[in-house]
Amino acid sequence: MLDFRLNVFYTVAKRLSFTKAAAELYVTQPAVTKHIQELEHQFGTALFDRRGNQISLTAAGSLLLRHAETIMATYRQLEFDMNALKGEPGGALRLGASTTVAQYVIPPILARFHEQSADVSISLLNGNTEQIEQALLRNDIDLGLVEGRTHHSDIRYTPFVKDELVLICRADHPLADRDDISLDELRATPILLRERGSGSLEVIEHALRGQGIKLTDLTIEMQLGSTEGIKSYLSYSRCIAFVSVFAVQEELRAGTLKIVDVQNLTINREFYSIQLQGVSEGLPDTFMRFARQHYKRRD
Repeated sequence: MLDFRLNVFYTVAKRLSFTKAAAELYVTQPAVTKHIQELEHQFGTALFDRRGNQISLTAAGSLLLRHAETIMATYRQLEFDMNALKGEPGGALRLGASTTVAQYVIPPILARFHEQSADVSISLLNGNTEQIEQALLRNDIDLGLVEGRTHHSDIRYTPFVKDELVLICRADHPLADRDDISLDELRATPILLRERGSGSLEVIEHALRGQGIKLTDLTIEMQLGSTEGIKSYLSYSRCIAFVSVFAVQEELRAGTLKIVDVQNLTINREFYSIQLQGVSEGLPDTFMRFARQHYKRRD
């Protein structure tokens, strides 16, 4: 039902690439060019500035993109509502999830949700918390699941599930058999941290600040861009690291990693679902109700 030319324009405008839009829409690049030219002829104005291989939106293109985003959101809601009338949830859901959530928290939810609602098409964008928030603000996703909150005024944050960041090390690490370690020992032991922009790093920094410790007080060996990278590095080093307890379930069961308690330090946090303020679409809300019930049953 949605005007395919408008969908082509929307995809080109978001990707700023005719080639990427053609690949995403499974059409040829000449077909994409033809649809854009037809729209430009219809509106009597250029929608893109073309400079060599680079394109950018004109003022008219930016205006059309704002309206296209509204139309696309309305269409997704229409598709959901029509399917809901038949008792068959369907439509397209564009999810974004920060790294820890995407790798360790959401996969079982996606599998169960697909079993129940096979007609829902789901795409998942992965990034750190800051990147997922920006994707939501750009309307690249309908719903985000993130590890922290930056209190952005245009975003609504809703608690999703509780998590704990635990200090881990190799099973043969000198600290592995200790009941706990002191804050001074934490400062002195080489540690791995996540990169700036990571929700995990933000939570760790806040918790340590409460104990009078700055990140610069730690013996930071390296900052890595993923929890998997941290776990892999740990297997070859005598470092320690704070990670989500969700991320080390298999290693704890296998005995390859151990949790080390830190005196007077517990790092709890919430994972949040995020949506734009004032936006409430049926399919994201349906998915979040299912996700919360999934973890409520686990508890």
